[in-house]
Amino acid sequence: MQQPPPPPSEPPRGHGPANSHWDGSGGGHDPRDGHRDGGGRGPGDGHGQGPPSGGGHGHSHSHGHGPAAPVSQHLRKVIAAVLIPFATAVVVGMVVLWPGGAPGHERTGVGFDRQTQSATVTKIEEVDCSSVNASGVPPTGDTSTAEGSSAQQQANGTCKKATVRVDTGKDKGRTFTEIVQPDQSRQLRQGQEVVVAYEPAAPKDLQYSVTDVNRRFPLALLAGIFALAVVVVGRLRGVMALVALAISFLVLTFFILPAILQGSNPLVVAVVGASAIMLIALYMCHGLSARTSVAVLGTLISLLLIGLLGSGFIGWADLTGNTDDNTGLIHGLYPDIDMSGLLLAGVIIGSLGVLDDVTVTQTSAVWELHAANPSMGWRGLYRAAIRIGRDHIASVVNTLVLAYAGAALPLLLLFSIAQSSVGTVANSELVAEEIVRTLVGSIGLVASVPVTTALAALVVSADRPGTPTTESVPAPARAGRGRRRKR
Repeated sequence: MQQPPPPPSEPPRGHGPANSHWDGSGGGHDPRDGHRDGGGRGPGDGHGQGPPSGGGHGHSHSHGHGPAAPVSQHLRKVIAAVLIPFATAVVVGMVVLWPGGAPGHERTGVGFDRQTQSATVTKIEEVDCSSVNASGVPPTGDTSTAEGSSAQQQANGTCKKATVRVDTGKDKGRTFTEIVQPDQSRQLRQGQEVVVAYEPAAPKDLQYSVTDVNRRFPLALLAGIFALAVVVVGRLRGVMALVALAISFLVLTFFILPAILQGSNPLVVAVVGASAIMLIALYMCHGLSARTSVAVLGTLISLLLIGLLGSGFIGWADLTGNTDDNTGLIHGLYPDIDMSGLLLAGVIIGSLGVLDDVTVTQTSAVWELHAANPSMGWRGLYRAAIRIGRDHIASVVNTLVLAYAGAALPLLLLFSIAQSSVGTVANSELVAEEIVRTLVGSIGLVASVPVTTALAALVVSADRPGTPTTESVPAPARAGRGRRRKR
């Protein structure tokens, strides 16, 4: 019986980097993330996993699958020489400025500075407003005014008398009544959970009053849906993003806010706290790599630019930062707080989240372009990646402006009702604050694109890890039924 011919020997391996491309026809997929093409038929068909057989030659070909390729030892040292002192300065700054808790004060009973308890509406009765002395007489007798119309509606309308039970605190189980006007925006209903304010110095019948609705359950449910969506779509990276978000919230709650209340410079506290949040969030979500480190450097440079611009224009425009009841209450309780510095701190922290997005995207774009064409120089990488960045700039700036405009929409409506000119509206401190906040943050975002792109292009183009030391073995004549790969 005729014996089958022995199988052809294993082709010599090329001497390129680990991600190599083996030319031939077998097309088996190398576990090192390259393609092998043997001259004959290997056990794997097409992109099978078996080793190829037959003649072939090694051909280096980089692929962009999986994590970024490691950079050389020299570049690691350069990046570390910049980031390690910066991270050390952040840690030292947090230790020096650590507040140890917010300073205490006597409650004023105004706004958020009140004692509150949870309560439940147990009963609702409809009563005539005049019987509970809830109506008022228009001062001028003119019902065409807003004040007169409201008083007339209360005089002729039906009010609600709500019985409310206190569910927490030392007066748990105590009940009181609350009169709800017919034109009141929030109407109570039986069984509704509410938040009540407690004023111990008031007469006993007036110590408790309904101030808000208890909306903790819908907010918690919405937060759970958000977390689930992030984990389902992002998987492990989504979990790390949620952990980084929680740590960022802890830094904000236990360091930034108490340190500002304790009298530390808000700008210094914001820079140190924002830098800590940036380092934690970026490295937790994207890993400890050169790619992430370049994004950190780009974000840091952009934050410094935002701080300088914000400081200059907030001072030049004479913005005090004390423009509403909440900031007025803060200034009254803690007069030593620099309110304009607090405004600048808000600008820096508010810009950080969008900056992270822009710098990480640009760095990843440069890395992927380099993986697709390793021979491209830094100028070519920069030109290609900056085109991606221009699209990103247009969408991000528009998003930032609309976000601020949406937050200030009720204020803009008031100016519209007053029929004020655009110049008058823009010149008011309330709107000028938002304009400075928006434009300073947007300038920092725009600047982050060329800065981060240039840094990333310089890093990847200067890197030469794994340079081959010998020539690849030339390919012998092809055999078997393999097809030649197109080049």
